[in-house]
Amino acid sequence: MPFFDFRRRLGRLFEVGGGKVNFEEALDALRGLAATGVNFGLERVRELLATLGDPQADLLAAHIGGTNGKGSTAAMLSSMARAAGLKVGTFTSPHLSSYTERFLIDGCPVAKERLAGLIARHWGLLAPAARRFRPTEFELHTVLALQLFREERVGLAVLEVGLGGRLDATNVVVPAVAVITNVALDHQDYLGDTLAEIAREKAGIIKPGVPLVTAAEGEALDVIARACRESGAPLIRVGADVSSRPGANTGEKQVLDIRGRRAVYRGLALPLAGRHQQVNAACAVAAAEVVGELVPSLGPGAIHEGLAAVRWPGRFEVLDGRPAVVLDAAHNPAAAGALRDTLTARFPGREIVMVLGVLGDKDRAGIAAALAPAARAVVVTRPPSERAVDWERVSVEAARHCAHVETEPDCFAALGRARAIAGVGAVVVVTGSVYLIGALRPAVTPDY
Repeated sequence: MPFFDFRRRLGRLFEVGGGKVNFEEALDALRGLAATGVNFGLERVRELLATLGDPQADLLAAHIGGTNGKGSTAAMLSSMARAAGLKVGTFTSPHLSSYTERFLIDGCPVAKERLAGLIARHWGLLAPAARRFRPTEFELHTVLALQLFREERVGLAVLEVGLGGRLDATNVVVPAVAVITNVALDHQDYLGDTLAEIAREKAGIIKPGVPLVTAAEGEALDVIARACRESGAPLIRVGADVSSRPGANTGEKQVLDIRGRRAVYRGLALPLAGRHQQVNAACAVAAAEVVGELVPSLGPGAIHEGLAAVRWPGRFEVLDGRPAVVLDAAHNPAAAGALRDTLTARFPGREIVMVLGVLGDKDRAGIAAALAPAARAVVVTRPPSERAVDWERVSVEAARHCAHVETEPDCFAALGRARAIAGVGAVVVVTGSVYLIGALRPAVTPDY
């Protein structure tokens, strides 16, 4: 839609300090400024931030990248910082159901009115700059998040990398600590075909003198370690400098001990399921220890309290019922393998019926190979995204590993079909895409 049409529609939105603005209209206006697709580079973000007086320069930040687990790690670190008495801003993507979920203040999505007002108040500066060089929507979101966190006077900003690292929009910050959770094959169209190539892109968030925490292994760790040496960045390795050890499970929370660099944390309660979450927790604790050197209240007590309180919807989220439903946004083979292992540990001997929807730019064969053998039946469906091209082809891959495969284009009907197949004794697992989880979560979560 041309700019003058937006001006007529929204009136005072384009005036600095304009009156009350409708959230959906403000969001539409923001999208009207954005270029579509992926367009790597930091110049556009830096230009936009400069128009606002470089809000990122005022923030104490943690920058979290990696192939899998970066959102969970961000949630854990944010929860620990809140337990330490800090006001925390967290920027993650994508969202499950609402754009406001990308912008969290103390763990709560920003109010729609607050985000709309933020867009309106700074439109007079952002719009002319954006019309000159057409930033992507994610770049605009990053700028808004950094400005929001400055205005909210957060004590810690936790920023999740969107894609890659080196040229990701979030890489404009100089953080107190950076994290690369792990490196696996994903987004090869953008990041490279090998683990070493992908690791080099993710290692781009390493800054001179800024400690880097990682649980990466093998050749990916070699690349990251080399980048740390070249930048003079202290390297903190999970598995060597920091380690975790599982304890006894207690109901819905797993228990673990983590040996950090500053202390040993025994009997940590972790509400998120899976061995992979223990590794993510070790990353978060290591990052919290670095921030704690600057913020003394972020000590052992806050680490214990914050980890026990963490919540990250859509990541092995178990919803009791007959049948029980598990939501997990596994969207690459490594995440799918972690989901399979967690299902086996959490539901030993239980049959699995899977609702599987995978985007067209993902490794469908690898995801199906990891998950389908664990299922009695798979219902393949279309995630609600324009990227879900040729979604039916997932059924071909799933049929290589599971004898009972059905297709159903409507994801709600697919969930109903899976429940019917499962009866009361099996477990229904919805997975393959965060967009699928976001669409179906309200249908299975009464208090969402």
